[in-house]
Amino acid sequence: MKTTSLKLKFSVFILLSILLVSCYKETAITVNSSFDVSYVNGDKSVPVAIKVSNKTEGADQFEWTFEGGNITASSERNPQTIIYNEPGTYTITLKATNVDGEEDIFEKQIAVLEAIDINFSTNIIENNFSPVTVEINNQTIGDNLTYEWTFERGLPNSSSERNPQNIVFREVGEHTIQVKVSNGFETVEKTKTIEVLPELKVDFDWELDRFDDDAQAPVNITLNNKSTSALTYSWTFTGGIPATSTEENPKVLFSSPGTHAIKLEASNGKETKTETKLITVIPNTNLRTFENIELGINIAHNTNTKGAFFSSELRKTLKANEVTAENGSKIDIAFLGLNSSFSFNKFISPTEVATNGFVAIPNATETKIINSLENCNCGINFSESQFDTMVNDQPLQNLTITTTSQGSLHFDATTIPRIVLFQTEDGRKGAIKIKEFVANGNDSYMVCDIKIQKLP
Repeated sequence: MKTTSLKLKFSVFILLSILLVSCYKETAITVNSSFDVSYVNGDKSVPVAIKVSNKTEGADQFEWTFEGGNITASSERNPQTIIYNEPGTYTITLKATNVDGEEDIFEKQIAVLEAIDINFSTNIIENNFSPVTVEINNQTIGDNLTYEWTFERGLPNSSSERNPQNIVFREVGEHTIQVKVSNGFETVEKTKTIEVLPELKVDFDWELDRFDDDAQAPVNITLNNKSTSALTYSWTFTGGIPATSTEENPKVLFSSPGTHAIKLEASNGKETKTETKLITVIPNTNLRTFENIELGINIAHNTNTKGAFFSSELRKTLKANEVTAENGSKIDIAFLGLNSSFSFNKFISPTEVATNGFVAIPNATETKIINSLENCNCGINFSESQFDTMVNDQPLQNLTITTTSQGSLHFDATTIPRIVLFQTEDGRKGAIKIKEFVANGNDSYMVCDIKIQKLP
């Protein structure tokens, strides 16, 4: 009986042990592995910072694997931020376990996109004179990028190629070249500007040298090149010296009368154009004519209202404040008008002005003058008709002009017109035709025409 009781107790113990073990297994904690990922600042372009947030339940140990990250593994529940420096698709793996030996594995993939650093250059083929051809050299790094090009007023005006075909711009002015580059997450744009210069146009004129402003042979001219968008020039001068030139604004001498051709061929590397013009050189009369010259009385000159000095080289009259040491030697004659009633008038040599109510002329030269042909008794007659019909210097060539007391006598306003003869220190002879006396108080003046030899 006692033995049977012991057996029964042992059987109950065994049964209870089995039940206890069975209950323990049924209450083991299950592991549910999970996590979230987020892009720091929402930036998916390299370098990319990834933050993981562990959502796992039932685990107390964690084994992280970060493919392609700056850290490749971690055992922390929530690892530090992971950095990805290369574009690609990467797997993040979490293996979670607990003390019951339960485990679960969870994986997620992340996409790391290429960074966008736009780098392109423009190459203008030949030059930027219209039409301009532009070559695009795209050096932007990245294979999975898309491009959207816009070429302002270009042909073509857009492209989606990585390296677009050459673009042609014809309109003068600035043009923008813009590209928008996308990696699927973000879009970056960059703009450059090119300038199109006008197309080639050829034109020119010329300026006669001051001494040759009457276009009489020989004539020296300076070309004024007005061409647009030209780089090289080739001139041809028919009958000129030199006969050719490659200067931009050359000087040329035409020594013979006649009509001469001036041809300019200009080029800018893309095209060449030619323009031809004619210049007419008339025979040399060796006579220079000035009409309606106004010479003031003394007070008008000295108060700088109207000049009493005249220079054929400078082609003008000079007032007192315009006379300098530089131009003094170029003054040919001076008019002495004593008052506004013109009761005492005469032309005087520049060397005599200081004794006739004017300030002395620096570097003055001597001019011989015959004011009164009717009184000079010098055997010279020169009529108004001779003056008017004189078209060259022949009537002056054989004149012997000397200064005499009778010839230097003053005159009044009674006789109009009046002819006055003179000869400059360098031997040039001339004639003056007094046409009018204008009474205007202190601003009174005389009007005359002057004809003078260009060379002795």
